[in-house]
Amino acid sequence: MDKPKETTSDKTQAVARELANRIFFKLYQCANMLHKTGSRAVEEQGLTTQQWAVLGALSRRDAERGMGVGELARYLMVSRQNLSGLVGRMERDGHVELVADPQDRRSRLVRMTVTGGRIWREEAQANIQRYYDQALAEFSVGDRTHLLHYLLKLLDNMQTIDRSSGTDDDTEANDTAQAK
Repeated sequence: MDKPKETTSDKTQAVARELANRIFFKLYQCANMLHKTGSRAVEEQGLTTQQWAVLGALSRRDAERGMGVGELARYLMVSRQNLSGLVGRMERDGHVELVADPQDRRSRLVRMTVTGGRIWREEAQANIQRYYDQALAEFSVGDRTHLLHYLLKLLDNMQTIDRSSGTDDDTEANDTAQAK
């Protein structure tokens, strides 16, 4: 029996699947290398890439009064459960503090401390800029613009997938913890 002829469409789909596999594997590798090399870039300040992200989020002008844990988790796209442990360690190290929300005394805000702000502005920024320069060496402004554009498109698609799953990170994290 003759093997069915492979059409141009079949070949295109096969190439697209192979490229998708390579893209997502490279993203996985980049994420791992960001964690490894990024943490090295700020280790002098006693920070990890996760802590760097928290301080970066809290350093924004619209976060000066602090951010609720849920709001911060959504901004960083992590589960509240994972963020709680991280915030606890950062609070212990004096980088952040939990304060009562003036608009809702039952809620707590995560806010950068004076020490955390000093470390972020006066110590970490030079290392972070040096890291960015090294990681993006030979990327033109155009290259950086295109990379950002495509990462934003990918992130938007992934957020659509996440929303369509019908679960939030907290429910998923709790379900996983209960299953263990």
